Amino acid sequence: MAAFNDLVFSGVQPTGNLHLGNYLGAVKRFVEMQAREAQCLYCVVDLHAITLWQDPAELKTQIREVTAAFLAAGIDPERSIVFNQSQVPAHAELAWIFNCVARLGWLNRMTQFKDKAGKDRENASIGLYAYPVLMAADILAYRATHVPVGEDQKQHLELTRDIAQKFNNDFSQSIAAHGHGEAFFPVTEPLIGGPAARVMSLRDGTKKMSKSDPSDNSRINLTDDADSIANKVRKAKTDPEPLPSEVAGLAGRPEADNLVGIFAALKGTTREAVLADFGGGQFSAFKGALVELAVETLAPLGAEMKRLVAEPEHIDAVLADGAERAEAIATPTLDAVKDIVGFVRRGPRLRGV
Repeated sequence: MAAFNDLVFSGVQPTGNLHLGNYLGAVKRFVEMQAREAQCLYCVVDLHAITLWQDPAELKTQIREVTAAFLAAGIDPERSIVFNQSQVPAHAELAWIFNCVARLGWLNRMTQFKDKAGKDRENASIGLYAYPVLMAADILAYRATHVPVGEDQKQHLELTRDIAQKFNNDFSQSIAAHGHGEAFFPVTEPLIGGPAARVMSLRDGTKKMSKSDPSDNSRINLTDDADSIANKVRKAKTDPEPLPSEVAGLAGRPEADNLVGIFAALKGTTREAVLADFGGGQFSAFKGALVELAVETLAPLGAEMKRLVAEPEHIDAVLADGAERAEAIATPTLDAVKDIVGFVRRGPRLRGV
């Protein structure tokens, strides 16, 4: 297989309030990945957001809010590339080419469409059905070698890998003829999450933390103040048993497992280390420590987000700069794909370059 430069790509949808699950499962990991040697691109995936109808004014606000969360959490827009998807046309163009590479049977196996469309699938948008192909284009427009994924996105990354392999196979002769060796696209590898890759509801440890849950106490929003964070942690559902001393003892105890995982992720440690400190003790002592840790970590993040959202010109400037830098990577990829597929392209003079 051809050698590719390490590049990390990931995105967050701008659809409603970001919460603790988004932070621990995505944004916190993005910050940590800046320490890698690889180039990192972090995208606000607004094209994905409109697979379900969005109020235009709210969508614009939410794009800026997600960007503010990136910056407030510590993503450096000079070190990493921060941009919103719709500013880089290569995503949508490459998605169409991939629509012609992907197979209908592959998409029919995507469980997220079934979950989101529900029983009324005939009224779901084509975008909702085909958005895993756009996700593949998001990743492969930059020929990303690694993508951080949670449990709910593993299937989509597998589709990305399938599309990359089929494109490489279908166009192998043309890829070689254009000087790209034996493969044009990498087979992207997942970066599996840490101790809280899947954060569950504070009210029901069997359900994923979600912005759509009618109970605001089920989640910690990133914009919550210190008092709200503390109250939600104190009210989080537990069981009457003491914390176990070993991870195996969390089996069958979803609420305990969730809170231990949240503590470990916020602290940057492991479940084993948390239980070494708190195992055998009552939940009250552990919850007190979790309240302190959550407030210390999340309250400053929320305050900084609010400050940044009040400066939309700054956020827009970050997105514009990031889009320009992202486009400088994606456009040559798309141009090469068009050559490989056999399209006739305008030369540099005709394109005004």
